[in-house]
Amino acid sequence: MRNLPFLPSVVMVGTALPALFFAPGVFATDYMSLAEAHRLMFPNATLFTPQTLKLSAEQIKQIEAKSGAAVNTTFWKVVAAKAGDQLLGYVVSDAVIGKFQLISYAVGFTPDGRIRDVEILSYREAHGGEVRSKPWRNQFVGKSAAAALAIDNDIANISGATMSCTHLTDGIRRITHYVQVALIAN
Repeated sequence: MRNLPFLPSVVMVGTALPALFFAPGVFATDYMSLAEAHRLMFPNATLFTPQTLKLSAEQIKQIEAKSGAAVNTTFWKVVAAKAGDQLLGYVVSDAVIGKFQLISYAVGFTPDGRIRDVEILSYREAHGGEVRSKPWRNQFVGKSAAAALAIDNDIANISGATMSCTHLTDGIRRITHYVQVALIAN
C-alpha cells in the first residue's frame, strides 16, 4: 500500500481516533468585565475599593467546614462598594470549572452578608449557558451563609447544565461563608 501525502503516517489504535475528531470545542463568551459587574450590582456606588484579605488557618477551616468544600482563594477578588463613606456592600469574584472549562462570575453582597446579585462574567462551555438566565441567578438573591445553597434543595437545577449549576452553586455557597467569616464577623 502506498502512503498518501495528506494522510498521517501514524496508526491510531483504540479510542484515540474518535477523540481526535470529536474533541469538544471551546466556546468562550465574555458577557461583561468585573468593573461592569460592580457598576451593575451597585449603581449608586461612587467608589469601589479593593479589599486585601488574608485568611487565617482557622478561618479557612471554618469556611471549609461550613461550606463543605476546600477553599482556594486563587481567583477571589473582593471589592467594597461605597457611596461616600457609606458601605453599600461587597462584590466577590471567582471562577469554577463548569464541565470542562472555567466559568467566571461575581456575587454582590449587602453589608450584612445577603446575596444581592449574581452575574456570569465569562462562560466557556459548549452547553449549559442557561445558568446566565436571570430567573436561575435570582434564586440566590436574599440568601446568606445560613441558607443551604444546594442543587435540588433551595436551588433548582437546569437540565443540560447540571455540572455548571452544581459547580456555580458550590462556589457561591463557599463565597457566602467566606463573606460571613472574613468580612461580616470581623
